[in-house]
Amino acid sequence: MACVKDSQLRNERKHLELPELIRFLESGASYPHGPSDVRSIQTHISWVFIASPFVFKMKKPVNLGFADFSTLEKRRHFCRREVELNRRLCPEVYLGVVPIFKTASGFSFNGNGRIAEYCVKMKELPRGWFLSELLTKNLVGEAEINRVISRLHRFYQAQAPSPEIELWGTSEKLKISTDENFAQVEPCVGKTISPAAFETVRRFANRFYAMHEKLFRERIQQHRIHDCHGDLHLDHIHITPGTLSIFDCIEFNDRFRFIDIANDLAFLAMDFDFKGRSDLANLLLRNAAREFRDAEMLQLIDFYKCYRAFVRGKVESIQANASLSPPPTPLPSPGDFIVPLSPGQRAISSGKLDSEEHAKQAARYFRLALRYAIAGSERLVLVAMGPVGTGKTTVARQLARELDWPVFSSDQIRKTLAGISLTERTAPEQRDRVYSEQMSEQTYKELLRQGLVALEKQRGVVLDATFSKRTYREFLRQECEKSKVHLQVIELDTNRDQIEKRLRARDRSAGEISDARLEDLEKLTAAYEPPSELVADLIKISANDSAFDTVKTALFQLSEKRLH
Repeated sequence: MACVKDSQLRNERKHLELPELIRFLESGASYPHGPSDVRSIQTHISWVFIASPFVFKMKKPVNLGFADFSTLEKRRHFCRREVELNRRLCPEVYLGVVPIFKTASGFSFNGNGRIAEYCVKMKELPRGWFLSELLTKNLVGEAEINRVISRLHRFYQAQAPSPEIELWGTSEKLKISTDENFAQVEPCVGKTISPAAFETVRRFANRFYAMHEKLFRERIQQHRIHDCHGDLHLDHIHITPGTLSIFDCIEFNDRFRFIDIANDLAFLAMDFDFKGRSDLANLLLRNAAREFRDAEMLQLIDFYKCYRAFVRGKVESIQANASLSPPPTPLPSPGDFIVPLSPGQRAISSGKLDSEEHAKQAARYFRLALRYAIAGSERLVLVAMGPVGTGKTTVARQLARELDWPVFSSDQIRKTLAGISLTERTAPEQRDRVYSEQMSEQTYKELLRQGLVALEKQRGVVLDATFSKRTYREFLRQECEKSKVHLQVIELDTNRDQIEKRLRARDRSAGEISDARLEDLEKLTAAYEPPSELVADLIKISANDSAFDTVKTALFQLSEKRLH
């Protein structure tokens, strides 16, 4: 009991000393080398003081559950671990652990008084050479990618993983982290992630474990589980013509480093995808699989990229809340939670972004995670088709919002080509021309053209069209095949009562684009040719329920197809 009280007193004294200690470290006069200026940066777990040509990193006296720095002894331990672990990949950056002493006159770096705190001392890395900076200047290519791969390959090869480390490659151990993530993100549902996206990603992860347990075991047998970096992303790689430093690995929780090398690489690949450079993500993975002689890693990459994107969404959601008020409860893991920090110029404090910006970033990451779950890393043309009145447009638009993809509508394209106002119903005397076979062929060609052009920048598009004739669907399939993009078709099916109800509602809708009304139902139904030929690429869904339920079912089924 006395030990508990003594510890509490020490912690209380530490908190009282903290502002004074921060002021000490922010003053250039405090450092033996006398820097002219000191810049300080704060994250949830550290303070970083840039005192050129060095950087001093001090851990906060906190216990966040996944990282416990609550005592001086623990901070000393993890400072030493940070230096020890990071020297594996960049020994030239991590110079050592420096004690800070408390004297009667204040704090000091000299050896007098009691030790009040510990700092990790690092060499400052010159700005302009972090991989994230090079990417913005379009200076990342195969040469840079291969240098990173070679360094990582030597790093992994130098290890002989123990049974304790390899145990963390089992699906049971991996599920600890993913279950933790879903529990921690649940309060964010409806805020930064939609209910449908949350349920789809969770279902995808759990189904992946169940269906690929053998693959996880094989990865262990092949000795692909290592003591990795754990936080491998663009901001943690510094590459000049003569040097390469990969730094800031996870030191505070071994679980987040004891991972499959595919999991380690997936973070960097996801980062490239997030920045709109899927070409570099694919190059990284293709060349790494070849150099590591590990083609099987590609079977796991989309799963791990989904995991990494989901974690980043979680982190940004938490930072959005933290921007509004200090978090009163332990914050979640894993190492991805650390705000990207480079020893020197690249540190970015969460305080630099406001709550709204963090929330926007969170939503972007969550949508990326969803895209991995339903489409993987492939470019995808997703078609919402079906008879008149089945809710294609509503479902297509909602799917496009969930995935952050553009949506293209045949109704809109047809009227644009015909020179008719979108919300104006086509006059009876013009309908034979507007809905002629020639105009329909032109409409579908333009629909596909616009969709495929959008795929040059996007990873996916949604097409909203009836595709009532087999000839239109065959044209769709051939164009996707020529463009080497994946095709997935969702056919919506609705009962007659629902169709009639929706068609009647169009008469009261001022923004309706489609010309189809109840009086057209029999003719349009008779003209619809069921897509019986689209066996491999077809998902048939009942749209009798709400649009939300229909979209969730569509996402579930799309993710299920990714698993087979």
